[in-house]
Formats: sequence, C-alpha cells, structure tokens
Amino acid sequence: MPALDEKQNITLRLSRQTIQKARVLAAQRSTSISGLLTSQIEDYERAMQRAMARLEKGFDLGGTHTMDRDALHER
Repeated sequence: MPALDEKQNITLRLSRQTIQKARVLAAQRSTSISGLLTSQIEDYERAMQRAMARLEKGFDLGGTHTMDRDALHER
C-alpha cells in the first residue's frame, strides 16, 4: 500500500478557457495548477471540519423552554 503522502499524477479534461483561468489564478498565487488544486482541497477539508464541529457543538439561540413536549402537542 502506498504511503499517504506519496504523490501521484492524475489526468483531467478541462476546457481551454478553464485551463487558462487556472493558469492565471495559479500565477497570481505564485503556485502551479497542481498546487492550486491541492490548496483548494485542503482548504475545503478544513472548512468542512470546522463546520461539522460547530454543528456538533450546537448553537445557543438564547431561548428558553417554557413548555414540555407533551404540553406542546396536547390535543
């Protein structure tokens, strides 16, 4: 089994326009298209982990419960 940090090439089919945009964006960030893609994936993963942690923690919306569930659903 290959090491997790071992690099491997992939092939993508993109329009010429998309490739040109990627080249420009990568150059603006002083990196390669590969570096740009790697950075975007890593940023996405970190953002997803932060979002999931916030959801697990929950949000205090400041409300209080004045009735229990049974009272709310009384008919």
